[in-house]
Amino acid sequence: MKAQNVFPAVIVFCSMFTCVGAAEAFSTSNDGAKAAKKAHALEDFPVACERVVALEGREASLLPSGRKFKLVWNDEFDGDKLDETKWGYRTNFWGRSAHWFATPEDNAVEVKDGLLRMKLVKRADGQFVSPQLQTGEIVWDIPHTDTGKGFWPLAKRARPKFMHRYGYYECRCRLQQKAGWWSAFWMQAPMQGCSLDARRAGIEHDIMESFDPGLIIPHCFHYNGYGAEHGCFRIPRVRRNADAMLALDKTQYHVFGLLWEPDGYTVYIDGRRHGPKVGRGKGEAVSETEEFILLTTEAKWYRNNRMTGKGVPELESALGDEFIVDYVRVYDIVE
Repeated sequence: MKAQNVFPAVIVFCSMFTCVGAAEAFSTSNDGAKAAKKAHALEDFPVACERVVALEGREASLLPSGRKFKLVWNDEFDGDKLDETKWGYRTNFWGRSAHWFATPEDNAVEVKDGLLRMKLVKRADGQFVSPQLQTGEIVWDIPHTDTGKGFWPLAKRARPKFMHRYGYYECRCRLQQKAGWWSAFWMQAPMQGCSLDARRAGIEHDIMESFDPGLIIPHCFHYNGYGAEHGCFRIPRVRRNADAMLALDKTQYHVFGLLWEPDGYTVYIDGRRHGPKVGRGKGEAVSETEEFILLTTEAKWYRNNRMTGKGVPELESALGDEFIVDYVRVYDIVE
């Protein structure tokens, strides 16, 4: 979207140029309301970014202060359709087709006026679906096939569209407005969990997850797969998601950024550092492998009970709601 003189009210620009996933999140609007009452405010965290115009005529990035960066990949969502050289649809979930993930035929993705609109829609058979977009794929999502030839269980894999290691990963977006589904900006490695060396296998980076409108859960870093050896640490360093929820104005655009360095991770929201740098503490690690980017939405809670869960009642009233993305940008650290 073209640059506008509109920014979240909480931003003050610098003068210089465990862990579990969805199961622990709040699954009903009542739980979300309870969480909102004790959520933290963004103003409680220090301003730590500079407003930098990376692209002429575009919304400025909010980059960590005192560092220099080089833009290496971005999508400003120009044109009138999704750029399929940059994004693909995630339609499988842990080796099986996910009936609640939208396909291109569902028309749940719209690119218009410099914005990506990801929508909650309802199919003719009553199934609610919403899109998951990614620049690569995790190997565990690929359905197993039995061709009767050889022993290899995986179908042909798609080449990743974009993978990167280290740097700054930024997304400007407006959260979903209604309960019943959630949105996220995150990263995975293709072979995440294939070994117990999280540095080499990769770590899931949950830069932004909003399970209820206007509420952001702590930023989770998952490693060693999602089974018996699963590990996780958070920003801020808390034991439960409920201990550090963040309340944002859901009607405004917000900027989420992850600074991924060899010695740790730092997360920023609207130019403010949200919690400490992590990755070197007890039970923590830093990925040393290239990872891909995901922009996802998901209807609650079809994934439950090994993908046999039912949709929540709020989905009906949320029909047509949108998670809107202005841009996604990736920067290398120059110095």
